Amino acid sequence: MNIEQNKFVYDHILVRFGELSTKGKNRKDFIKRLLVNVRNALRDFPELTYERTHDRMYIMLHGCDHVEVSKRLEKVFGISSFSFAIKVASNIEEIKQVCLDVAKQTEGKTFKVEARRSFKQFPLISDEINRAVATIILQNTEWKVNVKEPDLRLQIEIHQDATYIMTGKIKGNGGYPVGVGGKALVMLSGGIDSPVAGYLTMKRGVAIECIHYASPPYTSQAAQDKVLDLARALAPYQGHVRVHVIPFTDLQLAIYKHCDESYAITIMRRMMYRIAQKVCEKQHALAIVNGESVGQVASQTLESMQTINAVTAMPVIRPVACLDKIEIIDLSKKIGTYETSIQPFEDCCTIFTPKNPVTKPTIHKAEKLESRFDFESLINACIENMESIDVYPVKQIVEDYSDIF
Repeated sequence: MNIEQNKFVYDHILVRFGELSTKGKNRKDFIKRLLVNVRNALRDFPELTYERTHDRMYIMLHGCDHVEVSKRLEKVFGISSFSFAIKVASNIEEIKQVCLDVAKQTEGKTFKVEARRSFKQFPLISDEINRAVATIILQNTEWKVNVKEPDLRLQIEIHQDATYIMTGKIKGNGGYPVGVGGKALVMLSGGIDSPVAGYLTMKRGVAIECIHYASPPYTSQAAQDKVLDLARALAPYQGHVRVHVIPFTDLQLAIYKHCDESYAITIMRRMMYRIAQKVCEKQHALAIVNGESVGQVASQTLESMQTINAVTAMPVIRPVACLDKIEIIDLSKKIGTYETSIQPFEDCCTIFTPKNPVTKPTIHKAEKLESRFDFESLINACIENMESIDVYPVKQIVEDYSDIF
C-alpha cells in the first residue's frame, strides 16, 4: 500500500533495529548511538519526542508530517525497518474500533490483520485478535480479506502498557549506527567510486572525514566545488562531513620532474597514502578508505596496490574492490552522487595521466625513483597548507560526531 494513500493521522513511528540484535553486550551502546543519530537526522522537527526499549524505538510525532519524517529516517544507518503507528490502550474494544477507523479512511479493497503479543497475559491469543478485528471490519465496510497480497495490512503489536497499530513496514538503511565503529579518512577524488566507498563505510558504523588532492591551476575551483557537492550528498548519513583539501601541485610536479613517466601514477598514489596517514594521525582516524576496484585502471592491479600500500601501516579499506562498474554506478545513483560525479571537471589523477602507466610496479623500483628528490619536505608542506572545510546537508544539522573521537 502507498503510505500516502492512508489518510489516518498517525501519532507514532515504530523503529526496528535489525542487525543490532546480534551485538550482545554492546547492544546498549549501539542503541544509544542510534538514538543520537536519529535525533540528529530529525533535528528540524523539534516537536518530536523519543522513547527506546531493548528491541524498539518509538518516535512520538505530536502532529509532525509522518511522510516528511520518514524521508529522513530512511537515511539513518542501523534501522532495519520502521512503521507508522497509532498508539492505543491494550484493550480489545479500543483496538477493534481504531482498526475499523483506519480501514474506513484508507483506500483499497482487501485487507489482512496480523497480531503479535509480547504481553502474554492479554486475554486473547493472536489468532483470536485477528478474527475479532477482521470481523468488525467485514461487518461495517466493503473490505474483503486477502491474506496473500492485501491492499491494507493491519499489524497489531500488543504490549503490557500499550498497543501499536500499524499499516505497513518501510525498509530502513540497515547496517550499524554511524560512530560505533570509529572514524576513517576517505580519499574523495570526485569520480564515481569514492563517494560510494564512503557511503558503504558509513553503513558499517564508521564515521568518515574526507581528503581531496587539488592541483591548482591544473585543476579548477569547479573541480573542488564538485568534490564538496559529493561530500554534501554524503552528509545526511552522518550529520556533516569534514573535507581536508591538500594543495598537491608542487609535489605532483616534482614527481613528474624526477620520476619515470610510467611510474608517475604509482609514485603519486604512494605520496597520497603518506599524506593520508599523516592526516589520519592528526584527526584520530583509524583507517584509510578509497574507491579502488581491482583491475579497473593501471594503479588498481594487485601488483600496483601492493606497491602503493607499502608506504603505510594503516588499514586501507576498499569497499568497492570486488564490485564491477555497473554495480558501483547503480549504488551511486541510489545515494544521489552519480550526476555530480560525472560532471566533466578533471582531478589531479587525470590531468597528468601517462600514456603507458606501469601495471606491475615493484616496491624496489618505486623507492629508487623516490630517492631522487626530497619528498618528505613537500609532504610536510602539503599538510601545513591543508584547508579543512565542514560540509553540511542542504538544511544544516548542527550536531556532529567530533565529541566521540
